[in-house]
Amino acid sequence: MTTPAYGLVFNRDNTDPRPAQASDLSVIGLVLPGDDADATAFPLNEPVVFDSGDPAWLPKLGTGDLCKAIVAIDDQLADLQTSARIVAVRVEAGEDDEETIANIIGSRTATTAANNVGTGLYALLRAGNQCGVIPRLLGAPGYTWQTTIVGGDIQANPICAALPSVCASLLAHAVVGGPGAGLVAATDWFETLGSGRLIAIDAWRRVADGQSTRLEDGVAAVLGLFVRVDFRHGGYPFWSVSGQQVQGTIGLKNYYPFSLIDGATTGQELLATHIGVIERGEVGVETAIASNGFVFAGVWNADTDPLWWMYNKTRGRDWAHLALLKSIRLRLGVENITPHGVQAVLNDMVAIGQNLIQNQCSVGFKVGFEANKNSPNDLRQGKFRAFFATEEPAPITQVTIDSRPNYEALVAELGALVAQAATLPAQYLQ
Repeated sequence: MTTPAYGLVFNRDNTDPRPAQASDLSVIGLVLPGDDADATAFPLNEPVVFDSGDPAWLPKLGTGDLCKAIVAIDDQLADLQTSARIVAVRVEAGEDDEETIANIIGSRTATTAANNVGTGLYALLRAGNQCGVIPRLLGAPGYTWQTTIVGGDIQANPICAALPSVCASLLAHAVVGGPGAGLVAATDWFETLGSGRLIAIDAWRRVADGQSTRLEDGVAAVLGLFVRVDFRHGGYPFWSVSGQQVQGTIGLKNYYPFSLIDGATTGQELLATHIGVIERGEVGVETAIASNGFVFAGVWNADTDPLWWMYNKTRGRDWAHLALLKSIRLRLGVENITPHGVQAVLNDMVAIGQNLIQNQCSVGFKVGFEANKNSPNDLRQGKFRAFFATEEPAPITQVTIDSRPNYEALVAELGALVAQAATLPAQYLQ
């Protein structure tokens, strides 16, 4: 017996509510070819984690698609932000886009040279175990716009079709880029997307490539914008990246007509379809998106449910769910189902809700226990059901101003004039 017969016993009490434990939703997962990359540092179909600004890793990227995506991401980082966290899966480049796309998708059951299961996109599912981080912003820049026509019907891009299941497994979102061929082509492409975990853009831009320029899918740049905005908000992913300058942009493939007050413009029509765009600022044009630079606009994902079609809300809810998971798992098997034990779980949930409000990530929350969704038999088996209701704030997308005359101002002015005239002294003939 170790308990003293005559002395003191100290026990640490763990009944206090635990503070919210944050998860990093800014880690980027890229699956791209990079044939001249260092094969030792980036073995085919294996997830590799590194910091995008680390000089020890940059020379190993080669010059291909993987390197170009990292450059585009780094161009978007915030002041004093040196790197984005990257999980890269290098795949072989094919003879054509179709073959490369097949390599990017990979196989859920294929085995790599290192005897790991899952290649291409499915290698990202191993990132948590192998790299210690989970990517929650995914992309394959340049390879998500290609579609085919079969029997007169457009077929979805294979990567866009494969991404939703991978995103769901990782609790991630993917930025996917459209064809950059106008409103009709972009709309046809968007109609093939089938998940709110996809964030659609049609934003091809021109970037420098040595002494020349080239066109580049804007996916990597937008992924960098997410890293920038999350960084500026302390890692809380509850804000959109709309209204952000897209650095490193020389020009655009399509200068879509755009006006802040006219919805009958191509840029506005793409946004109404929930496709993000990059628009050019124009000095002296008040209806332009900005006075200068190249600015991204877009706050929607590809969900059809208005409750969940803003990506800052879905990313924010992912953060909340992960925080709940991290807190409540510490109660599993430790507390019993008693009023005290259940209250401890609810207190943890309250602490997370309060954290969200304090950081302006929620406009209100409520935690509760509903009798009609629980039963004595469930309690006997160690199970109960509680609810966590929160409302993530929506980004400002439209401001309507009722501009009207102000009659009260004239009444006030008349009173001022009368008072002013009353101060004038009377004058008489002497």
